[in-house]
Amino acid sequence: MAGAEPLSAAGEPAAPGADAAPESVEPARGELIRLPARHNELLAEVTRRVNADVDLHTLWRCANVNAVDRLGMSDHGPVHVQIVANIALRLLRLLVAGGLQPSIVRDHHLDPSHAELVVALAALLHDLGMSIHRSDHEAYSLFLANGKLRELLAGLLAPPELTIVVSETLHAIIAHRADGKPFTLEAGIVRVADALDLAKGRSRIPFEAGQVNIHSLSAAAIERVDIQPGDERAVRITIHMSSDAGIFQVDELLREKLRGSGLEAHVAVEAVSTGTGARRLVEVFRL
Repeated sequence: MAGAEPLSAAGEPAAPGADAAPESVEPARGELIRLPARHNELLAEVTRRVNADVDLHTLWRCANVNAVDRLGMSDHGPVHVQIVANIALRLLRLLVAGGLQPSIVRDHHLDPSHAELVVALAALLHDLGMSIHRSDHEAYSLFLANGKLRELLAGLLAPPELTIVVSETLHAIIAHRADGKPFTLEAGIVRVADALDLAKGRSRIPFEAGQVNIHSLSAAAIERVDIQPGDERAVRITIHMSSDAGIFQVDELLREKLRGSGLEAHVAVEAVSTGTGARRLVEVFRL
């Protein structure tokens, strides 16, 4: 499944050989969704359809009006979902390279290309419910995503494959909620990928809105997230922090999303403090 033009986790073109190099997660720019399809023609076509879908882009805008303008939260629109989708694809490909089998392959005898479709679509649609309300937005995302999935996949898949992909994608969407219990590798990946949208600037909106607390301070301390092939585990995630405050993001928030995801035994997480202050207490923190 090697591709000619790999992309970074933010959706930007990567340098040759980037797949073997550390992956750095940075915020995406612009509203066009860019995903590293490689030789996955299904994913490439769905990405094209996503970018042509005015209704979907409007739903993302509505989600951001609620999240950013009305609640003072970080964005839940195209920037966020593109970051999550790229992280999810990166995680899936590293886990498969490490010997894990996607659940849609194991249980439904479909292809790894379908697994990539599931994680990408779940990531892109997981916060659509924010266009309705913050509370229970994961559940609201389901009925918005159900119809949207069938639109995006029309003519590309037919039952039973269509039904399976839609079902697996909806499961991955609902499993990203706080008490979500992923049944599949793909759902666990989306859950963790959502939590890994930590890079510098993602806390800017609530911080500038005056929400100065451990959540905003710890989020502001995250400089970047690197996702690499691991040594003892399939994936190594390195979180670079400008101060020890970032540990809260890792220990309280990322740990909660990782727990029960099914990825615990396959992902190593390390937080590295790059701060130079005399009061720095921790240089390296590991989950």
